[in-house]
Order: sequence, then structure tokens, then C-alpha cells
Amino acid sequence: MANLTLTAWNVNGLRACSDKGFGNWLQSCDADIVCLQEVRAKPEQLAAEVREPAGWHTAFVAAEKPGYSGVAIYARRQWDELRIGLGSPEFDSEGRILWARFGQLWVVSSYFPNGNGATLPNGKRSNDRVPYKLAFYQKLFDEVAHKVAEGQKVVVLGDWNTAPQPIDLARPKENRETSGFLPVECAEVERWLSAGWTDTFRGLHPDTKAAYSWWSQRFGVRQKNIGWRIDLALCSATALPHLTGARIDPHVLGSDHCPIVAQFDAAILGI
Repeated sequence: MANLTLTAWNVNGLRACSDKGFGNWLQSCDADIVCLQEVRAKPEQLAAEVREPAGWHTAFVAAEKPGYSGVAIYARRQWDELRIGLGSPEFDSEGRILWARFGQLWVVSSYFPNGNGATLPNGKRSNDRVPYKLAFYQKLFDEVAHKVAEGQKVVVLGDWNTAPQPIDLARPKENRETSGFLPVECAEVERWLSAGWTDTFRGLHPDTKAAYSWWSQRFGVRQKNIGWRIDLALCSATALPHLTGARIDPHVLGSDHCPIVAQFDAAILGI
């Protein structure tokens, strides 16, 4: 194995995505480890070929609320250790974090909260959930910092629900007051970067424009590529020397998000 390929995809409901070709994509993709977000199903609600596909080891974490949130990890090799959540009922009840250790590498399938709250009379969404979202960011930051301090390598990938910079969304000026591009949200991602984490795609493609991973489901929006890059793979400074590639796969359909990919040399595993 010359490279280790990590993929993250918010499938917007794994049962629905399975009806749109998820199984074929999984078996044909180049990923060694696939992290899914917004699974929106308990494992027993999934068809056997989705829950336990041939050639893959799988793990799932569901939210307490039915049909909501949920993350998963699919891996072609067995992990050495598995951990669920952040050790905080406030966050873990929503099924947003699943850790898997492969050798010296921790892979964290992450579904960060959306800051949107209730719909306002003007039709817009409030930002009531932003404090919860920021607290989630900070709790996960603290948890992974412990791993990095121990010299371990960590990649946190999934739906971060924040476009870090103006280049990461098609209409930044119009969305400065929209959750996902609020200054306080962008500042929290920047805090990770300032602490030594690297946004793998932007680190390798600093000037690439119109590279998005999510599009509104309104008619024609995806075709016009009016999108946001809110699905990210951040790697720790300990993992960065092994980074070899990063890309976005907008041609993959089946969800309002598309898969993102980060590649590392196999030495990252330390085995």
C-alpha cells in the first residue's frame, strides 16, 4: 500500500443514498477508509449489504433522536482501537463523533453541528445553535490535542459545517450573516489552523476557486456550482509530513454533499 486514502462524505441519509448508488460507489472508490456523516439511521435499519458490505469493516454511531445525525466508518482493514463520542452527553446524544485508530493514526469521522436554529418570520433561520456548535468545536479540539501532545497522528474529517475563507463559497458577501460563514465560526476554524492543524485541500491547493462540497437542493444550484466547501479534512502537524494529496469529487452524486479525499503515505500508520 503506497498511499492511505481517506474519504469523507455527508450522505444526507444513508438509506436514501443507498438507493442512489452508494454501494456501487463504495466498492469502486479508491478509499482505504471512508467516514460518513448524517447517516440518519441505526445499523439495524440498514440493509445487510450496506451495514456489512463485502471487504469492509464497519462501525456506526447513531443519535438518540430517530432519523437524525449519525456517523460511520468503513475501513478495508481492521482498526486497532475504536472510540465513540467526546465523553460528554451534551454532544454524544447527537451521534456526531467516531474515532478509529490504525497503528499510530487516529481517524475521526466528524459531523459538526449546524448553527441554524428556528425559522424566523422573514423566512431566514436564526443562529440559535451557534453557541452549541462552537462549544462542540472547542471540546473536540481539546480531545484531539491530547492525542497530538502524545505524539500521535490525527486526521479529523467530515462535515465541518463552516466554509473557512471567502474562497470557499460562491457568494461570500451575501452569506456573512449566515451560519456556516459567520465570522465567529470562521475564527474557530482558524484557531485550529493557528494551532498547527492543516486544511489538507487548501494546504495543497491554496488558490483553487469554485471547489465546493455542498450545494443547496434548490433547482439548478449544483449545476451552476453555487456551492460551499464545508466538508474538510484537517490533519495534525504530526500527520502533515505524510500528506501526499487532497481532492474533492463533485461528480459523485447521491447527496447534497460530495466526497472529499485526503491521501497520505503509508508510513503514517507507523507499522
